Amino acid sequence: MAFTVRPYSPADERSWLRCRVLAFLDTQYHDDVKQHRTSFTQPAVTLVAVIDDEDVVGLIDIEIDGPAATIDTVAVHPDHARRGIGTALLAAALPDAVAAGATTVDAWTREDPAANAWYTASGFVESERYLHVYKEHDEPTAGFATPVGLSAPVTAFMHAGISSETELRARFRRVHVCRRYVRRLTAATPR
Repeated sequence: MAFTVRPYSPADERSWLRCRVLAFLDTQYHDDVKQHRTSFTQPAVTLVAVIDDEDVVGLIDIEIDGPAATIDTVAVHPDHARRGIGTALLAAALPDAVAAGATTVDAWTREDPAANAWYTASGFVESERYLHVYKEHDEPTAGFATPVGLSAPVTAFMHAGISSETELRARFRRVHVCRRYVRRLTAATPR
């Protein structure tokens, strides 16, 4: 089924949200559910891939802060995966990012093999990494401090340095390596 890449419109929000939730469902970002699309304070490139001019099957949002651009979200509906939609969205978005002044674009992702392979194949290079650590309800609370009157945390999301990976994986079930990928942009960045 053919798709069209076009600018995001507020009328796309429900379909955008459904696409994002389903795209993340079987990834390590499965619980990063949004009820409303992100509002950007900086200039942004916001595109969707649609079929029948209404059903969002892919999306990309890139926020631009001077010469630095960051992919806030790139997602493809799982029923339409592996058809070049993500690559088409990136190719359409990058010239607009360059026109807005960006000279680099970065993105952060976890350990999902498909996402890491896509960034590498799309010309990105890993530049740094750290850990995302989740404390689940049934894991020990030792070492956590809270303000007076509050219980120890039931759940928690934390960042940690990569050097603590072995220790944290021994203590918590859900530890993810979060990687930053960077790609240099030029005026000749192809559309």
